[in-house]
Amino acid sequence: MADLLGIGPEIPESGMVTDAVTQTNVMVIGEAPAMAMGHIYSSLAHSTGLLFQNSVALASQSTALSQATTNQGILQIYSANTMAGASATQKISGIGTPDQLNALLTTLRSLNQ
Repeated sequence: MADLLGIGPEIPESGMVTDAVTQTNVMVIGEAPAMAMGHIYSSLAHSTGLLFQNSVALASQSTALSQATTNQGILQIYSANTMAGASATQKISGIGTPDQLNALLTTLRSLNQ
C-alpha cells in the first residue's frame, strides 16, 4: 500500500495481507455455485411441499363432494312416497282389472234384462 501524500504514514505492503485478501475473494467466488444450488434446492423443496399440500386439499374436497352426493341420493330414495309407488305399481300391473271387468259385466247384464 502506498502512502498518499498528507493522509497518513506509509505502511509497507505485506505478502500476508495481500494473500488473505486474495484468498477471501477466491473463497467468495468459489462459494457462489454452491449458494446458487442451495437456493435452487430450497425452492424445489418449497414447490414440492406446495404440490403435496394442494394434492391433499383436492382429495379432501373430492371426498366431501362424494359424501354430499351420496347423501342427496339417499334423501331422494327416502323421500319417495311409498303409497304413490304402490298405487302406480298396482295400476301398471293390472291387479285391479278383474274387479273393473266384473263391475262392467254386471252393468251390462242389468241393461239387457
